[in-house]
Amino acid sequence: MSGHSKWSSIKHKKAAVDAKRGKLFTKLIKEITVAARAGGGDPAGNPRLRTAVATARGQSMPLDNIERAIKKGTGDLEGVDYQEMSYEGYGPAGMAVIIESLTDNKNRTAADIRHIFSKFGGNLGENGCVGWNFDRVGELRVAAEGTSEDQVFETAVEAGASDVQADDDVFVVTLEVKDLDTARQSLEDSGLKVQGAEIVLLPKETVRLEGKEAETALKLLEALDDHDDVQRVSANFEIDDSEVERLSA
Repeated sequence: MSGHSKWSSIKHKKAAVDAKRGKLFTKLIKEITVAARAGGGDPAGNPRLRTAVATARGQSMPLDNIERAIKKGTGDLEGVDYQEMSYEGYGPAGMAVIIESLTDNKNRTAADIRHIFSKFGGNLGENGCVGWNFDRVGELRVAAEGTSEDQVFETAVEAGASDVQADDDVFVVTLEVKDLDTARQSLEDSGLKVQGAEIVLLPKETVRLEGKEAETALKLLEALDDHDDVQRVSANFEIDDSEVERLSA
C-alpha cells in the first residue's frame, strides 16, 4: 500500500483518532444481535457470531454488553428487529460505493442515505449497479510490533491467506470468508496479535482521486460511515498518502 491509501485503511486510522467508541459499540451490538438471531447464540456453532464477538472483544467491549446483545438476538431479552439492507451508488469521478446497514426502519435509512449522496454530489443507484466490482473477502489486521512481514506471511499462507500487505503499524491479511475464523485462531495460536477480524468488500478495479474530488469523496464516505444504521461502507478509490495527510490536517 506504499504511496496510496484505500478507504478500508483510511477508516481504520480515522477510527483510532476519533475514538467514537460509543457509536462503534452500538454498531457491533447490532451485528452480534443479528448474527445470534440468524444462526443461534452459541459462537462455537455460528461463524458469523464468532467473528462479531471477536471483533467486539478486540475493541474492548465489556463482556456484559456482548452477552446482552446475544440474548436479544436469541429472544431471551427483548430487542429491536433489525433488517439487513444494502445500497449502491456513485460518488466523485464515478467512484463506486456500497453501503451495508442494519435498520429498524428501512424507509428512513434509505431516505437518509439518498440525502447524504446528494449532499456530496453523488447519487444512489439500483442494487447491482456497482456490486459486480467487489469481492466479499475476510480481512485480519495483525499488529506489526514484535514480528516481521515474512513471519506473518508464512503463518497466514498456511492458514489459507491469499495476500498480506504492510499498512503502517499493522499487516493486513486477506483470505476467503470461510477461512476467517480459523485463520484468526491460527495466527493467535502462533503468538501474533490479531487486532481485528472482519468481512470486507474488496474492489476489483479502483479509481485514483486527488484534489477536490478526493476531499469530497472522503467527506461522503465519512458521512455515510457515521450514520447510526450503517455497518459497513466500501468504495473503489485510492488517494495518495500525502493527500490523506493534507485533508486530515
